[in-house]
Amino acid sequence: MKIKFIGAAREVTGSKHLITTENGKRILLDCGMFQGKGLETDGMNRNLMFDPAKIDHVILTHAHIDHSGLIPYIYKLGFRGSVICTSATRDLCAIMLADSGHIQEGDVKWFNKRRIQKGLAPVDPIYTEVDARACMELFITVAYGRKFNIDANTRVKFTNTGHMLGSGTALLEISENGKTTRIAYTGDIGRPASRILRAPEPFPQCDYLITEATYGNRLHPHLQEAEGELLRVIRETCVEKGGKVIIPSFAIGRTQEVVYALNNFFNQGLLPKVNIYVDSPLAVNATDIFRLHTDILNADVAHVMLTDPDPFGFNSLYYIKSPDESKKLNSNNRPCVIISASGMMEAGRIKHHLANNIENPKNTILAVGYCSPRTLGARILDGADEVSIFGVRHPVKAKVERIEAFSGHGDSVEMADFLACQDTSKVKKVFLVHGEYEAQLAYKNTLEKRGFSHIEIPVAGEETEL
Repeated sequence: MKIKFIGAAREVTGSKHLITTENGKRILLDCGMFQGKGLETDGMNRNLMFDPAKIDHVILTHAHIDHSGLIPYIYKLGFRGSVICTSATRDLCAIMLADSGHIQEGDVKWFNKRRIQKGLAPVDPIYTEVDARACMELFITVAYGRKFNIDANTRVKFTNTGHMLGSGTALLEISENGKTTRIAYTGDIGRPASRILRAPEPFPQCDYLITEATYGNRLHPHLQEAEGELLRVIRETCVEKGGKVIIPSFAIGRTQEVVYALNNFFNQGLLPKVNIYVDSPLAVNATDIFRLHTDILNADVAHVMLTDPDPFGFNSLYYIKSPDESKKLNSNNRPCVIISASGMMEAGRIKHHLANNIENPKNTILAVGYCSPRTLGARILDGADEVSIFGVRHPVKAKVERIEAFSGHGDSVEMADFLACQDTSKVKKVFLVHGEYEAQLAYKNTLEKRGFSHIEIPVAGEETEL
């Protein structure tokens, strides 16, 4: 049996890891897009390093685009196997992949105008919204904790990782030549204390472990500290300075956590009397899916719902859907909070809000999640005096703040604690993926101190015999 590390190898996007069994079965662990590298990203996404028509199954740990975003592309190129995931992951993919296809069509349309002006041939999007909707016929859902027989020799079981709605560690049991090999792939690991999600749960013993290292060299502050910081930023910006708080946020997960925290402030009478706008059609639709899956949210949400039937809605919160409503926010000079995607500030309506507000010193740009190197978000957070948005240079005069405790990724200690469910003497190898190399090296040292050995940090394209 072999495993090939195709994406998220010494970087944090494009998760794809291909298992090939001795009898030729091909199982792809996640099928994510590379994000945040400009034109370079397009080529990386088109270069799959495998034939999609020969893939038998995709095991999908969760719905984030850097883990699911190329499923429509491999469908377009002939993949007709199964995509196996939890029911919440399937529901989120139904809206997220269609949104991704729609964005690509729009981006390519704009890009082709420039190519034609230069006398160059137009290009096609990686996939379209139609491709994204069509690939959903391949999805098969499995409940947490249920062992699913993919075929006579292969089984999979998902265990909650607390990273986002529906996320799970995938434990594969593959039988070959009278021997069963257990491979655990954690996908992304959440935090032990989340505002809305259940804590990550232990997963069964494995022989080989593939696990993330995004924050392998960092520690997060406590959640209570983050909520206090959020309230402070809103008071200082909106009440004291009369400005706007612009929160770039991933539409799925992070937005719902921020809204839930604001909902609790509202219920407690702590939220200043300013309007809160969620300006992301995807976030609006995703929030409806969160409402459908309250059974897998945590006990705190269940308790709040005893007196507040909608933990994602309150009187001063407005969900923006139409482009016209979004544009009206640009001429709204009243203090307010605008939450908009994407979290890395690379695409979506957030770029328009940044362009319209980043030059005003009354305003605050508040980052609540991870930004990959070379993204617009990373440049702003790194203290750039000026940034280009839609080809226009904008001086950064707004205050820039960051609250890392809203991250959906566990820090180095939290991730290592999550892996404590494993008997390290029985784990033959650990593969660190989904992390910048420096973070992976630091996390490798942490895991070695916890008793893990034979830890490898694969490079893109590396293939290993198990």
